[in-house]
Amino acid sequence: MSKDVSQAYKDFPATERWTYMDVAARGLLPKAARDALVDHLDERLNAEVDKNGYFEMMERVRGRFAALINAATPDEIAFTKNVTEGIAAIAASIDWQSGDNVVICPEIEHPANVYAWLNLQRRGVEIRMVAPRAGTMPVEDMIARIDQRTRAVTCATVSFAPGFRTDLATLGAACRKRGAMLVVDAAQSIGVLEDDVQKLNIDAYACSTQKGLCGLYGMGLLYCRAECAEQLQPAYLSRFGVDLGDASEADLGSFEYRLAPGARRFDLGNYNFTAAASLDVSLEYLARYGKPAIESYVLGLSHSLARGLLELGLPVSGGAPGPHLAHIVTVGDMAAGGHDSTNDTRMQSLYEYISERQVKLSVRRGVLRFSLHLYNTAQDVERLLGLVKEWQASR
Repeated sequence: MSKDVSQAYKDFPATERWTYMDVAARGLLPKAARDALVDHLDERLNAEVDKNGYFEMMERVRGRFAALINAATPDEIAFTKNVTEGIAAIAASIDWQSGDNVVICPEIEHPANVYAWLNLQRRGVEIRMVAPRAGTMPVEDMIARIDQRTRAVTCATVSFAPGFRTDLATLGAACRKRGAMLVVDAAQSIGVLEDDVQKLNIDAYACSTQKGLCGLYGMGLLYCRAECAEQLQPAYLSRFGVDLGDASEADLGSFEYRLAPGARRFDLGNYNFTAAASLDVSLEYLARYGKPAIESYVLGLSHSLARGLLELGLPVSGGAPGPHLAHIVTVGDMAAGGHDSTNDTRMQSLYEYISERQVKLSVRRGVLRFSLHLYNTAQDVERLLGLVKEWQASR
């Protein structure tokens, strides 16, 4: 039986101190994941390492993540350091020919999903840049730029600012029909939204663990659809990316090797066992609630927050809540620029006022960014709106 999402905050000690609305920067760690991490460190401290047990843990994490995104098999999952490495692994492994092209909307992408593609220009690849539409991913315009030389189309599942959802169902169907890979940066959706890589026709899906997965920095996961992965030649290859059956990790095998099946060919060397020890617990924890319940609960909070801010006269990006709005609510003008601050003195004043009162949020590209997860509550939303009223009254 699924747990009550509204009670999840009790498992996150940081909520006792903060009104935490910053999962788009980094998520909170549940106490159980912290305890697992301490147990792992104690094993190292006391020389009680069971490396075979660590490998079993990695396969458990691989399976949990495959289930979370509805991958067809755990073989479609590889381990990386972060989103950037996952995207770069795909971009560098396609058999590009001069004159091939990639379609991207760079203005609302994180740099993690830009430079890996720009780097391909040295190989004669054309980067087809499309402008956003009112802060949203211009799906129809991107589809219009696809032709017979388009090898990949790339986008974020949810932009990190202004935080709008991409219509992946439409884009994925078009890419699959035209034979172009759909490569997505899932940093802002994983663990919060109900991403289904099969339903959405996603070919490659890169994420990191420190945001919605409630894990640590320094670890990422990469999904690559088996049919696509089998056509890719990894730019880097290690023993873990080679199929030697049940042989030891240190066995060399013959010099005529076969790549590991699916995305496993992208695995490189020893894994981040420390981050995995925590992630194993966090993934199991999220699974207790279920993806539909988490998304429904969190979107209820974010829509309530957006409506409340609009009623107070604040410039909420995208206006009234609709299909474009996920768990990220942004306020202000992106033209104001700034990564951790904004040139809009009014919004900067609001940011400072609520930050000084134990609210965690970020400023990205000139807008105040509030981002929610399962540990947020209706009381968090009420408190934030109350602080905004106080700020307005003080001016």
